[in-house]
Amino acid sequence: MTTTGEDHAAARGGPWWWARWRSAALDVGLALASALECAFEGVRFARDAGIPVAAGVVFGVLAGSALLVRRQWPIAVVLVSIAITPAQMGYLMGIVGLYTLAASELPRRIIGSLAGMSLVGMLIVMFVRVRQDMARGTWDLGDWFVPFAAITTAIGMTAPPLLLGLYVGARRRLMESLRERADSLERELMLLAERAEERAEWARNEERTRIAREMHDVVAHRVSLMVVHAAALQAVARKDPEKAVKNAVLVGDMGRQALTELREMLGVLRSGDGAGARRGEPSVPLVAVAAAVAASRVVEEGEGPCLSELEELIGQSAAAGMVVDLSVEGDVRSYAAEIEQTAYRVVQEALTNVHKHAAGAKTHVRLAHRGSEIAMQVENEPPPEVGSASARLPSGGNGLVGMKERVAALGGVFVSGPTDAGGFRVSAVIPAVVAAV
Repeated sequence: MTTTGEDHAAARGGPWWWARWRSAALDVGLALASALECAFEGVRFARDAGIPVAAGVVFGVLAGSALLVRRQWPIAVVLVSIAITPAQMGYLMGIVGLYTLAASELPRRIIGSLAGMSLVGMLIVMFVRVRQDMARGTWDLGDWFVPFAAITTAIGMTAPPLLLGLYVGARRRLMESLRERADSLERELMLLAERAEERAEWARNEERTRIAREMHDVVAHRVSLMVVHAAALQAVARKDPEKAVKNAVLVGDMGRQALTELREMLGVLRSGDGAGARRGEPSVPLVAVAAAVAASRVVEEGEGPCLSELEELIGQSAAAGMVVDLSVEGDVRSYAAEIEQTAYRVVQEALTNVHKHAAGAKTHVRLAHRGSEIAMQVENEPPPEVGSASARLPSGGNGLVGMKERVAALGGVFVSGPTDAGGFRVSAVIPAVVAAV
């Protein structure tokens, strides 16, 4: 189990400059051991220097206690150990001090300089001590042993703690770096999770809008025509039975077409929900399933309406009593499925609005095929005063919004508004090539 940098910082709870109580206890123990060592060696130093033994012991205890501040001031500890090296005391303090110095964050040149001073001091002291011992006859070896013993002892007392400290310091810095990277990665993952959740919410909202728009396009036009035909059927049922029968047939055809389109859309949604359940995925709202079906079935498989069906669409409006004419400019050609579907839906919704708000008004549908775009315009004249509200068609106010969203999604321009003559005009221009997202 790893801990992050925040957990590591929160774990600091030791006294004074110590991060943990365990570190404080270790340094106190090392300081006591160093003080005892220096006190013992201070006895011999006092005898050799001709001073009172008590003074030598006190000096050794004070010098050895410097190890207590090795974490806070490692340079001071090493300097004290170098200073008392001629007195032949403080070996433990020198070893621990060098280790602490090498493991610290101090510049390498300072560490190298102090280590070199400690090595030279130890070399000189050991050279003198071994030479004195040989002069007193303690050791009866050749002259070669003096430099050998001095060099070996000095390196042995200096190199191991220095190398070990450098290794521990490098490892500590590596662990700190890994902790920082772990914290950074954790923050990045949290940000990515938040952004993914935001994107998922945005996608759900987009699909809700697309499903609502598609349902509106499928239902509103058919039902509007059905209501118009039903109103006409009611008006002529007794006067012209033959025309009433014809209107009834049209109402039935419109209803069947609307049911067929609704059944296809709901079938796609149901199949998408079932596939997710079979894979063992968590259940999602029906609207979220639209992300996998609304665009793919209608656009990629080309199951939506296209421009070649415009004449049939206009014929249905004409059968409902609307006077409508269609004019096409430019060379007729095919476009991407989503472009043709959007153009068709714009004309369909504009005609639906005429049925709702300007029943009986003459309408002009214009379609222009240009080099890099396709333009469409649906304009109706002012409705006649008599019977203009006979159909009583409700309006939710979403038709124009849906048309604008469809056109804008393809990089086109949509404009709508009343004309000077009192009618209404809907215009849209869509690029002939869909821009890559």
